[in-house]
Amino acid sequence: MALAPRASAAAVSPYSVPTTEDWDGNDGSWSSFQISVGTPPQNFRVLISTAGHETFVPVPEGCIAGYPSDCSSSRGSEPFNSVASPGFETNQSSTWIPNGIYDLGLDTNINQTGNGQYGYDSIRLGSSQTTGAIEMDREVVAGIATLDFWMGLLGLNTISSSFSSTSQPVTSLFYNLKREDKIPSLSYAYTAGAVYRYKRVPGSLILGGYDQSRFASPDFSFTFASDDAKSLTVGVQAILVSNSLQGVASMTLEGHLSVIDSTVSQIWLPEDVCARFESAFGLTYDSTTDLYLVNDTIHAQLLQLNPSITFKLGNSIYDSGSNSTNIVLPYAAFDLQATWPYYPNATNYFPIRRAANETQYTIGRTLLQESYLVVDYERQNFTLAQTIFSDPLPDADIITIQSLNSTTPTTKAKSPSSLSTGAIVGIAVAGAAVILIAIVALLLYRRRNNRRPSELASEGHTSIHELSAPHVVQSYELEGDTRGSVVKSAAVRG
Repeated sequence: MALAPRASAAAVSPYSVPTTEDWDGNDGSWSSFQISVGTPPQNFRVLISTAGHETFVPVPEGCIAGYPSDCSSSRGSEPFNSVASPGFETNQSSTWIPNGIYDLGLDTNINQTGNGQYGYDSIRLGSSQTTGAIEMDREVVAGIATLDFWMGLLGLNTISSSFSSTSQPVTSLFYNLKREDKIPSLSYAYTAGAVYRYKRVPGSLILGGYDQSRFASPDFSFTFASDDAKSLTVGVQAILVSNSLQGVASMTLEGHLSVIDSTVSQIWLPEDVCARFESAFGLTYDSTTDLYLVNDTIHAQLLQLNPSITFKLGNSIYDSGSNSTNIVLPYAAFDLQATWPYYPNATNYFPIRRAANETQYTIGRTLLQESYLVVDYERQNFTLAQTIFSDPLPDADIITIQSLNSTTPTTKAKSPSSLSTGAIVGIAVAGAAVILIAIVALLLYRRRNNRRPSELASEGHTSIHELSAPHVVQSYELEGDTRGSVVKSAAVRG
């Protein structure tokens, strides 16, 4: 995106959502953020979802007998009333308005399932002790118990929710922040942080602006895809590795389209690309968990070799030499550990996943450790740039992204995801890697479509359609079922 100029006299300033200074997750160590829900506020550590538009928090039903003793804490629940919290206790919030049990409907294309205990409550972007934290009333909250979403999530999409065919769509928290002038524009900037950099570099989330000190300003801009749920679609033009077990090697023979989605940690790739990663990094596929494991011997070799992985990304799958940007990641960004319920003990794994088809191609949080994402919903474009690391980190240099001054929701029909074309100027990151990538020939264009994976249909999970009469029940299971679904209605554009 063409980064907006600094505002000369902004009435509303960008808001920096505070990090927790903790590193959470059961599939890696991820910088988490502070939020609180309810009255009085109950504190949670959550991760960021660029694809989601709702706020998820764990509930007591998510930690049952037989689960690890630290289950609630590891899922992000902070002490409440001076005792350990089992999760969001709706009966302790005087402002909780229940709405029923619905399908979470997030990342179903990659087989993420589960129900949420939906309702409305106050949400504070910060803990109960955070001075000056933004607080919003009567926002959509989903209590989660499913194991598919281990941590709570703060959704940043502008898509609205609808709970029946007769109800009005409920605008998202992010949209409401702009509508109520809490932030200057429908824009945000996010980087996931890197536990392996210096003294653990935390993530950063700026609403209504970006921190210029965290990345090198690029000239390259991505345009939104036409599918509102997949706005952050990029062309993966090439993936190159160096210092691998095979030395320098290309992981791709052709390009593909992929959605940036920080909800998940892993990068979902075509099977042939995964096979090349297996060879280059000595990976072992575990068909039980669908994860790629790294044994102790290979792990020691990779630590010594310190490979780098470069993703060449553009506004299409074709490389013209000037229409792309490069994100370079060290092996440390892929050196993750999976814990319960994947494995009883921490196990080294490499965060790539086999995609069953084109609808599953996803770039998860792993890439965002080394890249800075700036999204502008009003101008419908975004930037992905190499993150800058230094010790100590420089003082924040937060720039306001000014609004186009339109806050009226609009309706947009759904259509298959595609990328706009046009002349986009690329920048070079890590010159040596760029030269090596240039040898890769990209031959075939693959269009995305919006089909659900066939295995979801065979399992009987409800697709995302409106219900004429949602089922309101008092308890629910850990795994997804067919009792209801939340409709993802038209995106709200500024």
